Amino acid sequence: MRPLFLKAISLAVTLAMASQAMAQDSPTPTPPAPVPAPTPETPPAPVAPPAPAASASQATVAAIAAAAAAAAARVDPAAKPFADIVKGAQHMGGFFSLYQRDEKVWIEIRPEQFDKPFFLSANVATGIGERSVYGSQMERSEVVAFRRLGNLVQLVALNTDFRAKAGTPLALAVSQGFTDSLLGSVPIVSAPHARTKGVLIEANALLFTDIPSFSTRLEYAFRMQYALDARNSSFASVRSDEGMTGFHVNAHYFVPRLAAAPMVPSLTAPYVPPPRHTPDPRSMFLGFYYSFAPLPEQPMHGRPADDRLGHFVTTAYDFTDDVRPTLTTHVVNRWRLEKKDPSLPLSEPRQPIVYWLDKNIPEKYRESVRQGVLAWNAAFERIGFKDAIVVKQQTAQDNFDTMDARHASVRWYVGADASMAIGPRQVDPRSGEILDADIAMSDIFARGARRMASEDSRWQAYGASQASNSAAVTAPGPHDESRCDFGMESAQEMGFAMELMEARGEFEMDSPKAEAVAQAYVRSVIMHEVGHTLGLRHNFRSSTIYSLFQLRDKDFTARNGLSGSVMDYTPFNIAIKGEQQGEYVMSTLGPYDYWAIEYAYKPIPEEQEKDELARIASRSNEPQFAFATDQEAYYGMSDPDVNLFDLGSDPLAYFQRRLAISRELWDRVQTRKLKPGESYESLRRSFIYGFDQFARTMPVVVKYVGGVTHLRDHAGTGRASFTPVPVERQRDALKLLTNNLFKADSFKFPPSLLSRLGGDQLEFRLRPDISINSAVLFLQAAAMDQLLSDAVAGRLLDSQEKVDDPKRALSLDELYTTLQAAVWSELKSGKDIGGMRRNLQREHLKRVAATLLRSTPGMRADARSLQRMHALELQRDIRGAMSGAIGTEAKAHLSECYETLSQALKAPMLRTGA
Repeated sequence: MRPLFLKAISLAVTLAMASQAMAQDSPTPTPPAPVPAPTPETPPAPVAPPAPAASASQATVAAIAAAAAAAAARVDPAAKPFADIVKGAQHMGGFFSLYQRDEKVWIEIRPEQFDKPFFLSANVATGIGERSVYGSQMERSEVVAFRRLGNLVQLVALNTDFRAKAGTPLALAVSQGFTDSLLGSVPIVSAPHARTKGVLIEANALLFTDIPSFSTRLEYAFRMQYALDARNSSFASVRSDEGMTGFHVNAHYFVPRLAAAPMVPSLTAPYVPPPRHTPDPRSMFLGFYYSFAPLPEQPMHGRPADDRLGHFVTTAYDFTDDVRPTLTTHVVNRWRLEKKDPSLPLSEPRQPIVYWLDKNIPEKYRESVRQGVLAWNAAFERIGFKDAIVVKQQTAQDNFDTMDARHASVRWYVGADASMAIGPRQVDPRSGEILDADIAMSDIFARGARRMASEDSRWQAYGASQASNSAAVTAPGPHDESRCDFGMESAQEMGFAMELMEARGEFEMDSPKAEAVAQAYVRSVIMHEVGHTLGLRHNFRSSTIYSLFQLRDKDFTARNGLSGSVMDYTPFNIAIKGEQQGEYVMSTLGPYDYWAIEYAYKPIPEEQEKDELARIASRSNEPQFAFATDQEAYYGMSDPDVNLFDLGSDPLAYFQRRLAISRELWDRVQTRKLKPGESYESLRRSFIYGFDQFARTMPVVVKYVGGVTHLRDHAGTGRASFTPVPVERQRDALKLLTNNLFKADSFKFPPSLLSRLGGDQLEFRLRPDISINSAVLFLQAAAMDQLLSDAVAGRLLDSQEKVDDPKRALSLDELYTTLQAAVWSELKSGKDIGGMRRNLQREHLKRVAATLLRSTPGMRADARSLQRMHALELQRDIRGAMSGAIGTEAKAHLSECYETLSQALKAPMLRTGA
């Protein structure tokens, strides 16, 4: 039992929050404490109210307790009769009964509804169209309960992550060890109803608060402290029936004043401008749809997850059993799908998975969206379900909002910088059952190749402009496993493919063939996102199961797809000119998709589940089920078979072909004849798409250097978990890099082309022309950063111990020698050094000097000594080349480089270790 003074503290805190909620005349409500910024598919963490510090003095505790007692004494026990308050109000019965009169809405809470968990979701119905503040987005969900504390009602988010068997001492210990969170509290405003005994609370006071923590989201996007303004917030709609009580809140956020832009631009702290697409950036309305819905009376049986397949999981920490080696339990996220007639080999489900196509989807794309959703029925038919997935079209007569918790949906959304498609889901944390899912499809997919939505920002990322007056927002933190960038990234793929095919003369942008490609593309993106809403994670290894030769066969790709899974980030399958062309995009599920659906959804008697799931998962070593997910693709992992946007069993060969196609696009741009009056914008767009491909390809090629193949096999397959990439493949990758990035003639463009790369002059650009030197340097510097990183050095040194013959491993010395020889090739050839080459050499020298002056905590001693040895060799070569027949700029460049290197070699090193 808690001490009385802790009860007093809790009462004081909740009364304070209630006072804030009621103070609707105040235009500046206090913003909540900051929380980490969420990613598009990850709901923000709940914000707990401030609590007294654990070290509070006895005097402080006594003062708080006295204040709480005084506040409680001021509560009027003679509350107004229920009937008097709702007189003249519209009554809506349902899960929670609602009463509405004018702008005021009351919620009736009956005695049996207190302390009973229910499902709360908060989704974003309307946004502002920029910086990830978009409409039609699924956000957070919680298991919550209403708790009564005197004359207050608390909305409490229950902590479902930690558990123990009910009624045991450990269950008591868990309840004492981990806390719930308060989302809001409001006073009771009525006496109990004469018949139902329910009491009333004001929905306005409860929901006109920052439950979704969007003040933090807005601060993250704009670096401005927007606050929710309850007085100017309102309900757009409310509804209630037995299945759900819903509130569409039009929430007003504001900031009193805008900060002035800095007089002097700063490179270290770039200025972030306020919202550009609101009439007044000090004010905005955001639409939130809150759903109060009952949890399933009987939690679904949770299916244990297996790390050899990729499913989203619900993780809990169960303290019940102290014999198991770990506390964690992982169950697959999946819909509740049960056969209507279990005796039949193929049966309809008792309740199908229904996806509603929102009425905001353009009519011309609805059929492609429908096909993309229904494509997954093939996987369910294989495990005995007929029509497991059903698609319904919302019409103008349907008055429900697909953002509510009862309608899984596909919705269109637009934004000035929107370029994503996402497929989040909300689950019952007790079992992993998916309760709702809403796919959001950006309008850019329909028109991505026909406009330059973010071209300028992409080009500036290459370094074309160093102006600090940038609109960029600080990048998010570490990659989140539930984040999906497929739609955003593949929009660039589509643009590149369309530009190339137009340049080849295969079709015009407004032709039927281009329309067919766009429709197929929309369908493939929807298939990917539906997979997420069914509980499947990314599979970035699946693209390696077919050969490049097979991918040229249109019949083969129509039957089998381009990859082992639609959950990969699959690029457009573009043939080299003259080769046979297979399908451009995925049109069917891959073998992995059938396997993953079987594991998650196959009906299995509970007593047979362990053995049957083990049998299914044991097939992980079969080539068609190749699997790796976000952990292997991000976080600095070095498996070159796990990539975004590659195709074929030989990724290195694929990337070599893709670079050749990029150069083909550039060549065609040079000779392209524009029609009289046609804008040069199309040439600029094609040119930039070619650089996009280089920027996407080179970091993946670098992964071969010191690369290690990582498999998820369990014991018994005969395959090793970690295998270094063969040295021949690493040398092939180095050769590809040096030939395409670091050779003297890697990037040469005729002035006649560069002088025509104009754009739409009605669009604002920080720099109207294109700096090729800066763009090339961006690519080169990024590759050097990887090649000279501590991580690559460590992997190469460690690989010596992972092979029987150390000579079969690429040495760190060979890497440094190859790179330095390519970057500084003019020192041996005696040729003049052009401006682009001088930039590259300075970047290399900058990294070498930094290593000589200061070692990083992760730097290996061998890497440091090798860098010094190669720096001495470079110093000698520079001195020898300075007397050659080279231009004045080159001589000045070498003289400065020699002096920089000499000073770095003489300077004492700041070491972090011996």
